[in-house]
Amino acid sequence: MRLPINFPTYRGRFTDDEFFEFCYQNQVLRLERDEDGQIYLRAPVGTKNNIKTVEIITEVALWNRQYNAGVVTESNGGFTLPDTSVRAPDVAWISNERWNSVPEDDKNKCARISPDFVIELMSDRDERYWLPAKMEKYLQNGVRLAWLIDPFQQQTTIYRPDVEPEIKTFAEALTGDAVLPGLELNLSLLL
Repeated sequence: MRLPINFPTYRGRFTDDEFFEFCYQNQVLRLERDEDGQIYLRAPVGTKNNIKTVEIITEVALWNRQYNAGVVTESNGGFTLPDTSVRAPDVAWISNERWNSVPEDDKNKCARISPDFVIELMSDRDERYWLPAKMEKYLQNGVRLAWLIDPFQQQTTIYRPDVEPEIKTFAEALTGDAVLPGLELNLSLLL
């Protein structure tokens, strides 16, 4: 099925509401916006990669259900970050306290909040060059813990504010640190 891309009348950079409407009018597309207003089309990932993403989301969601600590989203839920970029990480978590501080009408759009925790799962189509920079941008916008999972190298790069990234192999369990206490994820489930 071929669907047209619906571009509104362009008057320069989209406002937040215009960008949300643009995304709404083109729901079949996975769109993000950087801090300079540049819009990026994220290509769909293959089914195999999506299965891995679902496994990871399930683990985080089960942890969250047990602790009732916040809310979990996936890549269809976007966030407007402080630098005005709009990002939709593969997995995101926000504490209840912070989520409850978001105005209700804002929750129905790309909420103006940085997640506490994000995960990006590298696909065979992802550029190894721009994902690390994207993870650093998450930290600059208030994310407290971020994992870049590379199933091809079977390793995860862990990003924390003001600390050099740490690399762990899939043989090592990942923990949620103080951000998601009690979360432990064994990535051997992706093999």
